[in-house]
Amino acid sequence: MTRRDFERVVAQTLDDLPDGIRLQIANVAIVVEEWPDEDTLDMAGVDDPADLLGFYYGIPLTERTSSYGLVLPDKISIYRQPITRICRDDRELRAAIRRTLRHEIAHYFGISDDRLEELGRY
Repeated sequence: MTRRDFERVVAQTLDDLPDGIRLQIANVAIVVEEWPDEDTLDMAGVDDPADLLGFYYGIPLTERTSSYGLVLPDKISIYRQPITRICRDDRELRAAIRRTLRHEIAHYFGISDDRLEELGRY
């Protein structure tokens, strides 16, 4: 899948979210990057860049206070190379993109990895 096709799948995945969720997402840039950088790997506690599929940078909604404002957008990075390396075909690739984007959006809403694991969504 080309980068352009990959980006289209990310955009379609975002569009396919239920309205109640999609309409609550604000001031978040969702970007496709080839690989995570070293700083991101350190923040995620990951050694191998092939092991990180996505990352949420920002302050989750549940941690924001009334003084939260005039800030740069949060960012969700979806890493193309790690995702394409774990998938055998376009069907798997679309599913991995969907899972990764939803996972990172959950972090935006303040849902931790532990809670996602409890819910069977990790």
